[in-house]
Amino acid sequence: MSDAATLNTLEVTPIRRSKRWHILVFLFPAFVVYTAVMILPLIETLRLSLYNVVDNQSVFVGLNNFKVLFGDERWSHDFWNALRNNLIFFVIHMCVQNPIGVALAALLSLPKLRFVAFYRTAIFLPTLLSFVVVGFIWKLILSPLWGVAPELLSVIGMKSFFAPWLGKPSTALIAVALISVWQYVGIPMMLIYAALLNIPEEVIEAAECDGITGWSQFWKIKLPLVLPAIGIISILTFVGNFNAFDLVYTVQGALAGPDGSTDILGTLLYRVFFGFQLQLGDRSMGATIATVMFLIILAGVSFYLFIVQRRIRRYQF
Repeated sequence: MSDAATLNTLEVTPIRRSKRWHILVFLFPAFVVYTAVMILPLIETLRLSLYNVVDNQSVFVGLNNFKVLFGDERWSHDFWNALRNNLIFFVIHMCVQNPIGVALAALLSLPKLRFVAFYRTAIFLPTLLSFVVVGFIWKLILSPLWGVAPELLSVIGMKSFFAPWLGKPSTALIAVALISVWQYVGIPMMLIYAALLNIPEEVIEAAECDGITGWSQFWKIKLPLVLPAIGIISILTFVGNFNAFDLVYTVQGALAGPDGSTDILGTLLYRVFFGFQLQLGDRSMGATIATVMFLIILAGVSFYLFIVQRRIRRYQF
């Protein structure tokens, strides 16, 4: 009892840990660069969307620019056309690119498949190419005058199916989206492939002991376990598609022809903000379009983080 009383009288001295100031030192350069490149331009864009130029002076107009964008016939036609095309562009990627990426990852994860490294490199290689190179290559391939697509289709007896897909308003957007799918399908493939390799062997062995093998094992065991990776791929696809500009600009030009059929929010923002040919740029309306793009992306990311991710988190190890 005396020992216990003695221990109670002893003062407990907390262990003081040294302050790790070096972490802030290493983070400071990245913080400065990120602030200068991302945060400050974003704040200035949001500010510009609330101002307009009147008599060569910047005047605060509140939400009037948004009213013009949504309500004025000339502005609203171009905006809703670009937004509709952007949604179609995103849906094609979600319904074509990501399922193909999952299927390719499943095939590459087969234990008996040979030359896996070669297939993986060949499929991922277009992702490393410049969008300018990809755009011009596919313009040459699909050209009805000197392209190789008609000849290749004639070899397999399908030349009658060829059409100037990039020159027809009904097919131009789909053709550009499929070109983008060809270029970037390696990204979801690699992410899903890494997620499949990360599945514990104990889970696979338990499934095999229960008689679940082959594609049944993929659908019932592996696919539910890689749902978090599929969710990340989906939100990356959403953000990338609503920020898209470069490939459409390279293939179809700033006017996103024919007749604006491939016009998306990125190309509309470029023409409005910087101007094109004889059209002068409008910084206020360009910032308004950029703000709407930011709000759309913010809404999509928030929906994923606070609703979708919470539901699929239970599949994570």
